[in-house]
Amino acid sequence: YFVQVDETTPGDTGFDQLWGLHNTGQEINGIKGTNDADIDAPEAWDVTTGSSNVVVAVIDSGVDINHPDLQSNIWTNPGETAGNGLDDDGNGYVDDVNGWDFFLGENSPLDDHGHGTHVAGTVAAAGNNGIGVTGVSWTAKIMALRFMDPWGNGTTADAISAIEYASAMGADIINNSWGGSGYNEALKEAIDAS
Repeated sequence: YFVQVDETTPGDTGFDQLWGLHNTGQEINGIKGTNDADIDAPEAWDVTTGSSNVVVAVIDSGVDINHPDLQSNIWTNPGETAGNGLDDDGNGYVDDVNGWDFFLGENSPLDDHGHGTHVAGTVAAAGNNGIGVTGVSWTAKIMALRFMDPWGNGTTADAISAIEYASAMGADIINNSWGGSGYNEALKEAIDAS
């Protein structure tokens, strides 16, 4: 019997532009990629395309929870009833259905910068849905946690609050695609505790 490599390749329209996931040396915006300088996503997807049981907290500038490539993978707090103005789960946050905005102190962690939505897409844009791009995990749930302003700046105090929230709400992975200029012991302690 003959066997061959079976690579799972999604049918998303923008997948061929994702060098980081699958680089065939393709040219994008006039720049040629380097063949196989990638994470071998199609080979990994032969094993698994992810799980909807995995929750990834994206702590960033927020997330466009209505984005067509993210909508199906947005986390929903099982203890909250949307729009009733109550803290149903008793965690101190009213109507935190999809996460929380620590910058504005409200329950709508929408992205008005773009970076958090980009990160969320890399993590878990719906795979093989025929539109847009593909995330590393096709079905992981994104917990949207905003702590940055429209210009991409935030405080470590708000970042710590977001990390503590993610940990308390059961996030399996916490993504922090941001940094600062100095060491902060309180931030390190929050990360270690999570």
